[in-house]
Order: sequence, then C-alpha cells, then structure tokens
Amino acid sequence: MSDKNDNLLTVKEVAKLLKVPVSWVYGRTRDRSTNRIPGFRLGKYWRFREADVQEWLEKTKELA
Repeated sequence: MSDKNDNLLTVKEVAKLLKVPVSWVYGRTRDRSTNRIPGFRLGKYWRFREADVQEWLEKTKELA
C-alpha cells in the first residue's frame, strides 16, 4: 500500500500545490537556481515526489 505522499506530481500539480505559476516551478528546476525544488526528469517530463516537495517547502520556510 502506498502512502499519499509517495504520489508523483507534474509541474502543473506542484504549481497548484504551491499556488505559483508553472513558469516559477520550471525556474526552480534549473541548475542555476539557488533553491531547487527536488524533482527528476522522465524523458522530457518533470516529476516530483509529493513528500520531497513538502520537505523542501518546510526547509524553505525556515530559511525565510
């Protein structure tokens, strides 16, 4: 049985979760970004584990 936080999210789903534009999410996937969102590519598509995004968000809030 899989945990809800093991879901793979698309760029659009991450943008909706974080309430930001899709372009902002793509910007945080670039190598030169100083605060990259943890994700990986499947071919030309980006995917993100929901648990990783939630953990990244908590760490980012601590830095603010």
